[in-house]
Amino acid sequence: MSVKKDLAGRRSVQVETEVPGTPEEVWKAIASAEGISSWFVPARFETDANGQPKQLVLHFGPGMDSVKEVTAWDPPHRFAAEGEFGPGAPKMATEWIVEGRSGGTCIVRVVHHLFASTDDWDDQLESMESGWPAFFNILRLWLTHFQGRPGSSFNVMGTSSDTGPDVWRSLLATLGLTNSSPGARIQTPPDSPQLTGVVETVGIAKHPNGMLLRIDGPAPGILAMGAHTMGGMTCAVFSFYFYGERAAAAVAEQEPRWTTWMNRHLPAAIAAP
Repeated sequence: MSVKKDLAGRRSVQVETEVPGTPEEVWKAIASAEGISSWFVPARFETDANGQPKQLVLHFGPGMDSVKEVTAWDPPHRFAAEGEFGPGAPKMATEWIVEGRSGGTCIVRVVHHLFASTDDWDDQLESMESGWPAFFNILRLWLTHFQGRPGSSFNVMGTSSDTGPDVWRSLLATLGLTNSSPGARIQTPPDSPQLTGVVETVGIAKHPNGMLLRIDGPAPGILAMGAHTMGGMTCAVFSFYFYGERAAAAVAEQEPRWTTWMNRHLPAAIAAP
């Protein structure tokens, strides 16, 4: 188990990755609303009268805003924020740390501290820990290919009573992605919304039912897609990030097309901005 306990019994998990860029470039990616929205979820910072960040608001979907109070701000090295972990849960503090390395890279470290003295929330902490590698892959890809370009994003989700592997195999087959490997060029078939690009990764750590694509059509961007079990159901999530002057137009065109496509293949599908 990767949850650590201090002498007071409080829990924490830590995740880190190495990404390209200077500390200033990486700081902008993880500590600005524009940067966070480009690879994670739509975000905004509320500031005080002096322009100092006081709140971080992360938008995970309709009615799913996460509001954190900024408790430390030391650019371009570290910031911390604190807020509720969930309904009825204790508070959680999160630290974001950037450490420069030789060769033009940085270590990004995320540490979640949960103010709890029991193991009631350890499973949720471990779930957060296992989810970060997928987003770190998107961050690394954005810093390598897309930083500095305006971005726009959307998610499409669907649910099924079938198993995760069965749903994943079916979705890959309909998109012509069965047996795709990193580096492979892809183009979706005529009966699907049109995408062209390159496979970046297949599977993430403990989550084999996932794939990351670097898109070049209909606009430059990233598609992170996967299927996982949640509450006895399988949830398929496709997260699109488009960049450049056509980013907003691509979202306006593609979101309804992919929502229709997901509804056709997983009838319980819902769309989330």
